[in-house]
Amino acid sequence: MALPLKLAADIGGTFTDIVLEQGKKRWSGKILTTVHAPEVAVLEGLQQVIRDAGFKPSDVDVFIHGTTLATNALIERKGAKTAFITTEGFRDVIEQGYEKRFDHYDLMIDRASPLVPRHLRLGIKERLATNGDVLIPLDESAVPALAATIREEGCKAVAIGLLHSYAHESHERRIAELLKPLLPDDVTICLSSEVAPEIREYERFSTTVANAYVRPLMASYLFRLRDGLAQLGMECPLYLMMSGGGLTTLETAARFPIRLVESGPAGGAILASRMAQSLDLPEVLSFDMGGTTAKICLLSDAEPERAHRFEIARAYKDMKGSGIPVRIPVIEMVEIGAGGGSIARVDKLGRLTVGPDSAGSTPGPVSYGRGGTMPTVTDANVVLGKIDPEFFAGGKVKLEIDGAKNAFAEQIGSTLGLKDFWPAAGVAEIVEENMANAARVHAIERGKDIANCVMIAFGGGAPLHACRLAEKVGVSKIIVPLGAGVGSAIGFLQAPVAYEITKSAAVNLDHFDAAKVNQLLKTMAQDAESVVKPAMEKGKPSLTIKADCRYVGQGHEIQVSLPVRTLTNADGKKLKAAFESAYKAIYGLVIPGQQAEAITWSVTSSSPIPKVERAKKAPKKAAPKPLRTRQIFDAAAGKLMSAPVYWRFDMPPGSAIKGPAIIAEHETSTIVGSRFKAEINSLGQIVMEKVK
Repeated sequence: MALPLKLAADIGGTFTDIVLEQGKKRWSGKILTTVHAPEVAVLEGLQQVIRDAGFKPSDVDVFIHGTTLATNALIERKGAKTAFITTEGFRDVIEQGYEKRFDHYDLMIDRASPLVPRHLRLGIKERLATNGDVLIPLDESAVPALAATIREEGCKAVAIGLLHSYAHESHERRIAELLKPLLPDDVTICLSSEVAPEIREYERFSTTVANAYVRPLMASYLFRLRDGLAQLGMECPLYLMMSGGGLTTLETAARFPIRLVESGPAGGAILASRMAQSLDLPEVLSFDMGGTTAKICLLSDAEPERAHRFEIARAYKDMKGSGIPVRIPVIEMVEIGAGGGSIARVDKLGRLTVGPDSAGSTPGPVSYGRGGTMPTVTDANVVLGKIDPEFFAGGKVKLEIDGAKNAFAEQIGSTLGLKDFWPAAGVAEIVEENMANAARVHAIERGKDIANCVMIAFGGGAPLHACRLAEKVGVSKIIVPLGAGVGSAIGFLQAPVAYEITKSAAVNLDHFDAAKVNQLLKTMAQDAESVVKPAMEKGKPSLTIKADCRYVGQGHEIQVSLPVRTLTNADGKKLKAAFESAYKAIYGLVIPGQQAEAITWSVTSSSPIPKVERAKKAPKKAAPKPLRTRQIFDAAAGKLMSAPVYWRFDMPPGSAIKGPAIIAEHETSTIVGSRFKAEINSLGQIVMEKVK
């Protein structure tokens, strides 16, 4: 029987990446993202790759997709007009936030405005206690007036979030039941008890509003994509990559699109995880640089850090607290506006700055010849000789070197008194320092020594900057995977179908109620498995159970793993011991005699993950003759140097070269710095090590 044919597509801010895979064979391509209708680039790109591989769309067995559309809609405020219904007296929670300044020392800060303006935040009389007692009955007679306001304002989405609905959802469901027949059919309704049933009303309300805000846009896009695939004859299952590193069905993604906000970067983290397993790497720094952003992720024992809280669209110097908080499963990483399209300029103080804004795909960098006038990081790499104009994006985008040079001379060189290639060199150095600083801070916050990590570099831009970034942060070994330019899409193909459900329910660990916890976890497991099981041909999904624990009275939790079995009351002591062990590791002490409690429970259902192919020692082989030589700027040497250009697929496992050199391929090029040597391992990966 023929091996299954799997397809993946990753929509980025500049390029849409397509990967087709059958066993160990892989075909890939890049196409400029069509911002006005993202599905156009996806459909065009996949047809090109499938045709080039000699298949038909109907031959594809599974299609996996990730997109930044939800993220961009939140950042650019291009979602649906949304109303928010909440308990009377609490409509300003989403504007009050944490009731503190995110920058105590800047008197000029402006907070980002909430997604729902105040006149569309509507209160309703009701109040349930945390134990479910009805303190104030739901005023059902008020619902028609709320519906009239929503209709008159032309809202296309409604978020409902009541004070204690994370524990007791009856009032939310009743409001939705009464509201639905009073609104047009195209108005979507989201309940906080479904989107994020967790304590802390600000984050729960914020997540629900964000989900409602992007749901009409995302649902429309996903169903247009589904219809476009059907017209091509692709009737295979379609799965969406989620922020937590698992795949889900189109229907679930359309219902909870907020879970897709970091889907592309999550695919990259999955790729790094699988590589770390195959190479037995204990500590990894994953470096993913695309056209719009750069992402840094730390992995220990091949597992990326995960979290249940994320902040979207930070509006002020990328500072924590200045964005929109959401409670979703997410792979922990730092993301900065440092991509190939990041725009360089001289600011009012005469400083050279890069990003965070990006030229994107339209108009794109100056060298694309599509109307861009501001120089970008990609333009800098073109001027510095690091990008071959003939092979960029597989030869689909012809680059204009003279246009890039003129842009640097006019926009930066004339202002700062820099000539020749030096304005471009300054841009490259600044963007690399920005990424290095983000990596240092991210590692320090997690108590990691970044110098102990092996860097895995992928994305269209990362292999161009990896050596210089490694020098700045003290990393001595870099690995560039096969297909690095479309790394996130490859990660999609390696991800399990998985779904995580979280729910808040306070349980004292010193007086553990095992019956209550078992019933809660059983229901959550059934709900999670109902998403995963239909996607599995055989076998049973695995379960992972965790609890967020704290000392009674504290405001922050630590996550602890639970055994997957029926719990007994004696497990309360074991759970507390595990919590206190983690607490001591973080804070250096435990609090004697203090009671502890579990606040939020998490259940993840996942399909099996295939075993990875282990790297083997490759016999030494001679490197092929270079295709040509090219002048490139080497930052470590501080000058232009002659560098041989090798075609990656001409280099057999075991072949080795010394830098400076360029290893070119269709979707990116790897720059081997003058202080590095490079070797191809048994898996076809480029392994660069600093020369001592």
